[in-house]
Amino acid sequence: MLLAAVRDGHFEALVAGLSAHELECLMFDWCLSGRADQLPPAGARDGAPWTTWLVMGGRGAGKTRTGAEWVRGLALALPGFAEVAPQRIALIGETHEDVRNVMIEGVSGLLSVHRRDERPLWEPSRRLLTWKNGTIAQVFSAEQPDSLRGPQFEAAWCDELAKWRQAEATWDMLQFGLRLGRFPRQLVTTTPRPTALVKRLMQDPRTAVTRAATAANAAHLAPGFLEAVLARYGGTKLGRQEIDGEVIEDVAGALWTRDMMEAARLAVAPACRKIVVAVDPPASSSKRADACGIIAAGVTADGLVIVLADASLTQARPAQWAAAAVALYHRFEADALVAEVNQGGEMVAAVIGEADAGVPVRPVRATRGKYLRAAPVAQLYEQGRVRHAGAFPALEDEMCAFTLEGKADGHSPDRLDALVWAVTALALVKDAAEPRMRRL
Repeated sequence: MLLAAVRDGHFEALVAGLSAHELECLMFDWCLSGRADQLPPAGARDGAPWTTWLVMGGRGAGKTRTGAEWVRGLALALPGFAEVAPQRIALIGETHEDVRNVMIEGVSGLLSVHRRDERPLWEPSRRLLTWKNGTIAQVFSAEQPDSLRGPQFEAAWCDELAKWRQAEATWDMLQFGLRLGRFPRQLVTTTPRPTALVKRLMQDPRTAVTRAATAANAAHLAPGFLEAVLARYGGTKLGRQEIDGEVIEDVAGALWTRDMMEAARLAVAPACRKIVVAVDPPASSSKRADACGIIAAGVTADGLVIVLADASLTQARPAQWAAAAVALYHRFEADALVAEVNQGGEMVAAVIGEADAGVPVRPVRATRGKYLRAAPVAQLYEQGRVRHAGAFPALEDEMCAFTLEGKADGHSPDRLDALVWAVTALALVKDAAEPRMRRL
């Protein structure tokens, strides 16, 4: 009825006719105000009932509210949450103080999400919440795994699991205690980190995973907050983890690591004495062709290489990638356009010439495998001789996934190939030319 009133333009008239109690009920109806990712999922990945609901999101994405509303829904046996209210629920945080200050008494905590007439009795000294129907929720700290020995539950809410110092021990003790009721379940709300436990839960077929970035909850955040943190951390490892809610981890055997990427990052690009745009063209012009790597980089007077831009395209036809490469060349007033010609031969220079005949093309040909070409460039990163002017998430993902087999996550590393050609041209190949200095 409410949605129909909104659709038909009768919402104000409907609300005007509600009593104060009815308005309060409307305000506290989570199924109406919560986002889809904040409501209990229908099932796990295979459609079977889930035993663990893993909610991963950025800072301020509404994870705590999701957890509090889920516990409320269980305790009050609300439709979509539980048919019968559980008798015992576990509330587990990193410390007792975290449970009290965030999960229970916080702005989005359990006490705030209940109407006044349904709010449970909170006894801090006993670390106990009690609802009028007899449901109780006990508070536990992940610092004391053994405190979970003995108690038994029908449900549990675990907050910020990725931060728990004794995560494995606490989690194991909880699993032994989830032994009441017809179908014990647990909710995990956490900012994602690539801990062993988090990764194991993500892979468990009995886990339902939902995600949310900070931007999804922008309407409930302080004005300017999102803009400020995105400007400072957008695209970085920390930002992708804490804002976008991604699990960012290193790949065993990769030439680059996430820490190397962060160490290479600059807020502002310094003046460069020479700039090149490197292109790794796709092997064909079909719609299923590989992406086209297009990278701009420069070198400073003291020999520091600066990656300036990633303008790579996905499944681009020749005229498209040539136009993008030429546009990047003019944008940075580059000195040359370096293009791999293994696949296209003279066609590569011809296509670029059609886009702009005045752009000098320096053809390069690969005589060694991708890994052998990339290894010297990775060494320059380790030596601190290459920097990134900002964040390039797609490029950095390829770099941190590139292994001995010459692929990144099983795919051709086209952005990385272009990067290797650019850095090689600037730092690993002697060039007598001395281009003019320019500010970026």
